[in-house]
Amino acid sequence: LRRRQRQMCIRDRSEGPGRGVVLEVREEPGLGHTIDVILYDGILRRGDLIVVGGLKAPITTRVRALLLPKPLHEMRDPEDRFLSVESVVAAAGVKVVAQGLDDALAGAPVVAVWDEEQLGSVLKEVSEEVGALRFSRDVDGVVLKADTLGSLEALTDYLRREGIPVRLADIGPVIKGDGVEASLVKIKSPEHAAVLAFNVKVTPEAEAEARSHGIKIFASNIVYHVVEEYQKWVKKLQEEMKRKELSQLIWPGKIRILPGFIFRRSEPAIVGVEVLAGKIKPGYPLVREDGAKMGSIMQIQDRGQSIQEATQGMKVAISIKGHIMVGRHIDEGDILYVAVPEQHARTLVTKYRSELNTDELEVLRDLSRKLKWLRAI
Repeated sequence: LRRRQRQMCIRDRSEGPGRGVVLEVREEPGLGHTIDVILYDGILRRGDLIVVGGLKAPITTRVRALLLPKPLHEMRDPEDRFLSVESVVAAAGVKVVAQGLDDALAGAPVVAVWDEEQLGSVLKEVSEEVGALRFSRDVDGVVLKADTLGSLEALTDYLRREGIPVRLADIGPVIKGDGVEASLVKIKSPEHAAVLAFNVKVTPEAEAEARSHGIKIFASNIVYHVVEEYQKWVKKLQEEMKRKELSQLIWPGKIRILPGFIFRRSEPAIVGVEVLAGKIKPGYPLVREDGAKMGSIMQIQDRGQSIQEATQGMKVAISIKGHIMVGRHIDEGDILYVAVPEQHARTLVTKYRSELNTDELEVLRDLSRKLKWLRAI
């Protein structure tokens, strides 16, 4: 709409070849496919050669008839709605009857060609104008489908302002190829593996393709609903991805072997510990204060019950596998650390620092000094 308004304001002349914008493509009984046009510049005449923006390529055809709506009192029956005229002058609305308008696009330019030597340049102009709105880019972005070029332009601008990249923007129903296109970005950028569809149909083939690749389709006849539902989905997806990544990381932990709570000295060693900071889980590797590896936690028990996690302040029994002997490798009162892999520590510090409390950060600093990595914590 803004583009049409700019064109109509900037160009308000009533001479020379007509220029306009397709408002709607209709199939009229007895007339075939017609286009309703707003002529914002020049003159359009019956018999004129015109170039119209089309779904696949610019359409070149001749005007067979120009129709204006009759006043109500002149209509004799429902089909007698139009008055045929020889020409129209900007600015005006007119129904254009011509052959080959099946693929005309709402929102596309309409340009009259009075000098056929100019046909090539007009075809290029119309093609470039439509192509600027319908595009395919090799970027990790969403697939966007809309019913008209005006809608497509408005949606593309809106997504740009929201910081949402667009991989493909096009007119027409959501088809199987749109799901395939969206699936190409899923590995690198799963939050952009989606199709946003405004006021268009979703074909059964497209729905099946989307389901098979786990692609989301957001369809509505209200622009803001399409984008808002997509953004809600992205937020939920990012939270799920965050939880999954955090669950796969080894978190910092610091424990002390409690004096008088040595239940088994080896194979596996079973000792009572107090969690001084962070957390411990089964499978977590351990190191001494000098950085020496001390096996890994097999099981954690609290009051005789196996648990999957012990946090700061808890006193629990743990079994340690890895040929560790109490009295030789570890002893009562010793401090042990969870041996956080360096890459896990870097991810926690750089990406999830806000998830770490002060004690956990301090444990990572101690560990980095002992293992001589991550000096920038």
